[in-house]
Amino acid sequence: MTDLLEPLLALAVGVGSALLPLINAEAFALVAVAHTNLAVAVALVVALAVGQTIGKLVLFEAARRGSGRLYARFSRHSEGGRAARWADRVRGWLTRRRTGLPMVLAAASVGLPPLAVVSLAAGAAGQRRWEFGVLCLVGRTARFAVLALPVALAV
Repeated sequence: MTDLLEPLLALAVGVGSALLPLINAEAFALVAVAHTNLAVAVALVVALAVGQTIGKLVLFEAARRGSGRLYARFSRHSEGGRAARWADRVRGWLTRRRTGLPMVLAAASVGLPPLAVVSLAAGAAGQRRWEFGVLCLVGRTARFAVLALPVALAV
Protein backbone atom coordinates (compact mmCIF):
# COMPACT_ATOMS: atom_id res chain seq x y z
CA MET A 1 0.00 0.00 0.00
CA THR A 2 2.76 2.44 0.85
CA ASP A 3 4.42 1.64 -2.46
CA LEU A 4 1.45 3.37 -4.12
CA LEU A 5 1.14 6.23 -1.64
CA GLU A 6 4.79 7.26 -1.77
CA PRO A 7 4.76 8.17 -5.50
CA LEU A 8 1.48 10.05 -5.00
CA LEU A 9 3.07 11.99 -2.16
CA ALA A 10 6.11 12.65 -4.37
CA LEU A 11 3.81 13.96 -7.10
CA ALA A 12 2.13 16.32 -4.62
CA VAL A 13 5.47 17.49 -3.22
CA GLY A 14 6.69 18.08 -6.78
CA VAL A 15 3.75 20.32 -7.62
CA GLY A 16 4.01 22.12 -4.30
CA SER A 17 7.75 22.69 -4.59
CA ALA A 18 7.35 24.04 -8.11
CA LEU A 19 4.91 26.67 -6.88
CA LEU A 20 6.32 27.34 -3.40
CA PRO A 21 10.09 27.73 -3.20
CA LEU A 22 10.05 26.93 0.53
CA ILE A 23 9.45 23.26 -0.28
CA ASN A 24 12.72 21.63 -1.35
CA ALA A 25 12.14 18.83 -3.87
CA GLU A 26 15.78 17.75 -3.87
CA ALA A 27 15.82 17.22 -0.10
CA PHE A 28 12.54 15.31 -0.32
CA ALA A 29 13.99 13.06 -3.02
CA LEU A 30 17.04 12.23 -0.91
CA VAL A 31 15.04 11.47 2.22
CA ALA A 32 12.28 9.55 0.42
CA VAL A 33 14.55 7.12 -1.42
CA ALA A 34 16.78 6.45 1.59
CA HIS A 35 14.53 3.68 2.89
CA THR A 36 13.01 2.15 -0.25
CA ASN A 37 14.00 -0.40 -2.84
CA LEU A 38 15.24 0.61 -6.28
CA ALA A 39 11.89 0.17 -8.09
CA VAL A 40 10.08 2.44 -5.64
CA ALA A 41 12.97 4.91 -5.76
CA VAL A 42 12.65 5.14 -9.56
CA ALA A 43 8.89 5.64 -9.23
CA LEU A 44 9.50 8.41 -6.67
CA VAL A 45 11.99 10.16 -8.94
CA VAL A 46 9.61 10.05 -11.91
CA ALA A 47 6.60 11.15 -9.83
CA LEU A 48 8.56 14.05 -8.34
CA ALA A 49 9.70 15.13 -11.82
CA VAL A 50 6.15 14.92 -13.19
CA GLY A 51 4.88 16.99 -10.27
CA GLN A 52 7.57 19.60 -10.78
CA THR A 53 6.75 19.77 -14.49
CA ILE A 54 3.04 20.24 -13.76
CA GLY A 55 3.83 23.08 -11.36
CA LYS A 56 6.24 24.78 -13.76
CA LEU A 57 3.64 24.50 -16.53
CA VAL A 58 1.23 26.38 -14.25
CA LEU A 59 3.81 29.18 -13.94
CA PHE A 60 4.49 29.02 -17.69
CA GLU A 61 0.81 29.32 -18.53
CA ALA A 62 0.24 32.15 -16.05
CA ALA A 63 3.08 34.12 -17.63
CA ARG A 64 1.82 33.34 -21.13
CA ARG A 65 -1.64 34.68 -20.37
CA GLY A 66 -0.35 37.76 -18.58
CA SER A 67 2.75 38.45 -20.69
CA GLY A 68 1.60 41.84 -21.93
CA ARG A 69 1.04 43.10 -18.40
CA LEU A 70 4.33 41.62 -17.17
CA TYR A 71 6.28 43.25 -19.98
CA ALA A 72 4.51 46.58 -19.43
CA ARG A 73 5.40 46.46 -15.74
CA PHE A 74 9.07 45.86 -16.58
CA SER A 75 9.21 48.76 -18.98
CA ARG A 76 7.33 51.18 -16.68
CA HIS A 77 9.41 50.60 -13.56
CA SER A 78 12.87 50.50 -15.07
CA GLU A 79 15.45 53.22 -14.92
CA GLY A 80 16.32 54.23 -18.44
CA GLY A 81 14.61 51.12 -19.81
CA ARG A 82 17.32 48.79 -18.45
CA ALA A 83 14.86 46.13 -17.29
CA ALA A 84 12.93 46.43 -20.56
CA ARG A 85 16.14 45.84 -22.54
CA TRP A 86 16.94 42.82 -20.35
CA ALA A 87 13.40 41.48 -20.82
CA ASP A 88 13.75 41.94 -24.60
CA ARG A 89 17.05 40.05 -24.59
CA VAL A 90 15.75 37.10 -22.55
CA ARG A 91 12.53 37.00 -24.56
CA GLY A 92 14.64 36.91 -27.73
CA TRP A 93 16.71 34.00 -26.41
CA LEU A 94 13.63 32.04 -25.41
CA THR A 95 11.73 32.63 -28.64
CA ARG A 96 14.55 31.13 -30.73
CA ARG A 97 14.65 27.36 -30.55
CA ARG A 98 18.42 27.34 -30.95
CA THR A 99 18.94 29.21 -27.66
CA GLY A 100 15.63 28.79 -25.83
CA LEU A 101 15.49 25.01 -25.73
CA PRO A 102 18.99 24.54 -24.29
CA MET A 103 18.24 27.26 -21.73
CA VAL A 104 15.13 25.42 -20.53
CA LEU A 105 16.98 22.09 -20.40
CA ALA A 106 19.87 23.63 -18.45
CA ALA A 107 17.50 25.29 -16.01
CA ALA A 108 15.58 22.06 -15.47
CA SER A 109 18.60 19.81 -15.03
CA VAL A 110 21.30 22.02 -13.49
CA GLY A 111 19.23 24.79 -11.96
CA LEU A 112 21.04 27.67 -13.64
CA PRO A 113 19.32 29.88 -14.56
CA PRO A 114 16.61 29.17 -11.98
CA LEU A 115 13.79 27.12 -13.48
CA ALA A 116 11.07 29.28 -11.89
CA VAL A 117 12.41 32.36 -13.66
CA VAL A 118 12.85 30.51 -16.95
CA SER A 119 9.30 29.12 -16.66
CA LEU A 120 7.87 32.62 -16.38
CA ALA A 121 10.11 34.05 -19.08
CA ALA A 122 9.45 31.18 -21.49
CA GLY A 123 5.72 31.58 -21.06
CA ALA A 124 5.92 35.32 -21.63
CA ALA A 125 8.13 34.74 -24.68
CA GLY A 126 5.55 32.47 -26.27
CA GLN A 127 7.67 29.33 -26.31
CA ARG A 128 5.82 26.20 -27.37
CA ARG A 129 4.11 24.61 -24.39
CA TRP A 130 4.88 21.02 -25.36
CA GLU A 131 8.57 21.75 -25.92
CA PHE A 132 8.84 23.46 -22.57
CA GLY A 133 6.99 20.61 -20.85
CA VAL A 134 9.08 17.84 -22.42
CA LEU A 135 12.39 19.55 -21.70
CA CYS A 136 11.32 20.37 -18.17
CA LEU A 137 10.33 16.74 -17.54
CA VAL A 138 13.54 15.35 -19.03
CA GLY A 139 15.73 17.79 -17.11
CA ARG A 140 13.96 17.33 -13.78
CA THR A 141 13.98 13.54 -14.12
CA ALA A 142 17.72 13.59 -14.82
CA ARG A 143 18.36 15.96 -11.91
CA PHE A 144 16.43 13.89 -9.37
CA ALA A 145 17.87 10.62 -10.71
CA VAL A 146 21.44 11.86 -10.37
CA LEU A 147 20.76 13.07 -6.82
CA ALA A 148 18.56 10.33 -5.42
CA LEU A 149 19.33 7.02 -7.15
CA PRO A 150 22.87 6.71 -5.74
CA VAL A 151 21.34 7.03 -2.27
CA ALA A 152 18.83 4.29 -3.07
CA LEU A 153 21.59 2.05 -4.40
CA ALA A 154 23.79 2.62 -1.35
CA VAL A 155 21.10 1.56 1.11
